[in-house]
Amino acid sequence: MNAASMTGMTALSIGKDIKLTSAEELEAALRHIGATRYHSLHPFHKLLHGGKLNKGQVQAWALNRYYYQSTIPIKDAVVISRFRDRATRLEWRHRIEDHDGDVGSEGGIERWIKLTEGLGLDTAYVESTEGILPATRFAVEAYVHYCREKSPLEAIASSLTELFAPNLHEERISGMLEHYDFVNPDIMSYFKRRLTQAPRDAGFALDYVKAHARTPEERASVCNALIFKTNVLWVQLDALQHAYVEGNIPPGAFVPKAN
Repeated sequence: MNAASMTGMTALSIGKDIKLTSAEELEAALRHIGATRYHSLHPFHKLLHGGKLNKGQVQAWALNRYYYQSTIPIKDAVVISRFRDRATRLEWRHRIEDHDGDVGSEGGIERWIKLTEGLGLDTAYVESTEGILPATRFAVEAYVHYCREKSPLEAIASSLTELFAPNLHEERISGMLEHYDFVNPDIMSYFKRRLTQAPRDAGFALDYVKAHARTPEERASVCNALIFKTNVLWVQLDALQHAYVEGNIPPGAFVPKAN
């Protein structure tokens, strides 16, 4: 499996002519999808990490991303509901705890609120999600729907963007701390924690799809699930770019204060 053999890939699928005949070819295809379609490549991230956004634009990103972060445990609960296999449910369950936390322990959602508070956003407003972009809401809800309606194999495969997350988190931590005087290490704790959580989660999901996608058709469905998820992430940044960089904020959405 090489880049040349993946030229038939579309915005929806790897294409009908690609036949993945082994778990090794599947993994190579997944890594190619990540290398060419992960949202680390989006222009908005280049602006964010390069210090090219103003505070209001960074606030808009954090506000909208909160909806995705706060919905992840709901999505994971849906994934768990798809499995009668107890071992899979047990393995997947810690993902909910990672985001929701537990009694006396902080989770990813609380860490994200630390970020939005540190950026000067009102927590009640953030948690209400009243100011997020329509495209953010539609994309995130489509992800939950996908995990509910597609096969359990595809539900797990859609999480494989986590294979590529640690490099993005490292770039985000270093770039934002370097370029923005309104960002400090305390409010970046979400990303620091994900440097260890994401590889663990991605390792299980990758091993699972390699073991359970046994036919070329099943391997294609795994790849298409990852393509779908990269689209979910990409379109959220498209919306941010259109609204807050190009100046097309839809009615009722968050409007940053003048800098």
